[in-house]
Amino acid sequence: MSYDAIVLAGGAARRLGGADKPALSVGGRTLLDRVLDACRDAGTTVVVGGRHPTSRPVRWTREDPPGTGPVAALDAGLRETTAELVLVLSADLPFLDRDTVRTLLNAPGGNGWDGAMLRDADGRDQPLVAAYRAEPLRREIALLATEHGSLGGLPLRALTAELDLAHVDAAPLASFDCDTWEDLAVARARIREHGTVLDQWITAVKNELGIDLTVDTKTLLDLARDAAHGVARPAAPLTTFLVGYAAAQAQATGADPALAVAEASRKAADLALRWAAEAEADAKQDGSG
Repeated sequence: MSYDAIVLAGGAARRLGGADKPALSVGGRTLLDRVLDACRDAGTTVVVGGRHPTSRPVRWTREDPPGTGPVAALDAGLRETTAELVLVLSADLPFLDRDTVRTLLNAPGGNGWDGAMLRDADGRDQPLVAAYRAEPLRREIALLATEHGSLGGLPLRALTAELDLAHVDAAPLASFDCDTWEDLAVARARIREHGTVLDQWITAVKNELGIDLTVDTKTLLDLARDAAHGVARPAAPLTTFLVGYAAAQAQATGADPALAVAEASRKAADLALRWAAEAEADAKQDGSG
């Protein structure tokens, strides 16, 4: 689906003592980069706020004057977009994922909605986790500017109240934002929870290395186990590295990267099992001699 993304990364962060909130990190990645990863397939991504290093190219802009509120910031971002559908996000959503983004983008559909807004588990609407049709959004912003003389200081509800929006129930944590140091500590603890830490780590590594690849974690862990048990413990990381290298070579010849990883893993696992079988057979022979 074709869309542009607007990420609002300004604000005074008063509850964080004025800290540069978009640059704060969770799981080794800045909050801003985590949000940018969730909308990486946007045609144009506009970040409204002060410039920061980012993991992918974006277009920067500011509301004029800076610090005049979210509606003014949204207007500044909207002026840099051309798509009929715009995704609007705040820059402090550490657990926003692509599935939530796709759900929001698909929700307006052909039902005449002006957009779709996430609704959290407590029933609160999240206008900065939403997808809007650009035309009614531009129209209502223009009307607000005419009515109030400027957009400075206006709350987002003054805008969203005039739009016909679908509501999408949030997945757990999708709308979790970091407004305080306690929120940040909670987010950092969450990604290290036993059930999710590997997925979070793999996502972080892929982002750091610029890799967009579905990783079969179980297959690679099974391979590492077989190499460690059948050969020697240091063989585990070395073998998985070599599998990745072989998969990259196969991809260079046009092979599907996920299938290339699976095939290289299968071959290496079979080799580790054969290696272990030989060692076991030799041990039995020595014992019988």
